[in-house]
Amino acid sequence: MVCSNIITVGLSGGVASGKSLVLQMFMNLGAYTIDCDLLSREAVIPCSKAWWEVVRLFGSDTDTDTDIVKRDLEIDRKKLRRIVFGDARKRAILEEIIHPEVRRKCVERIDAIKKIESEQTALVVVSVPLLIETGMQSEFDKVIIVYASEEIQIRRVMEREEITRADAEKMIRLQMPLKEKLRFADIVITNEGTWQETEKQVRTAFATLFA
Repeated sequence: MVCSNIITVGLSGGVASGKSLVLQMFMNLGAYTIDCDLLSREAVIPCSKAWWEVVRLFGSDTDTDTDIVKRDLEIDRKKLRRIVFGDARKRAILEEIIHPEVRRKCVERIDAIKKIESEQTALVVVSVPLLIETGMQSEFDKVIIVYASEEIQIRRVMEREEITRADAEKMIRLQMPLKEKLRFADIVITNEGTWQETEKQVRTAFATLFA
């Protein structure tokens, strides 16, 4: 086993709280970063095992409105989201297919970083949207929660997804309330103000983790 001074950080928050922005800021400061949202896309690349499972269970050859396979064989994530939206059973089935693959890919990347940084301290920040819901917070040295008020979340989701307020509220409430996640945090980064205000908090967190 390769010995390594790796500090692993689980980064999470709520829908549209700003996880991607904060992850990018950590990368700019020199941390290794892993985005589990991107890994979930890699998990269902065309003709992969998970892709076949998702298509078999959620695809349709007869109804073009619900056919989740695009012409380039990529899965139409928006259509798939609509299918599982508000249906806990379907959402759980989808997660059972994708989450093990995402976890495997994440472990592979962390192991690779350990080999690269075997003789010096390095920070690895892993963005996991459902970190607390899946109980994965115990697998990391530290946990960072990116916080924004529900009203700000709703406004951002409405703008990003071009959906109604009611649908934005439903999307947000599919996850654990963000305020409840705060009790699992070692560090909280509030992302409600300017880019510069958020970056200042990230710099402080970066320095604290290496202290």
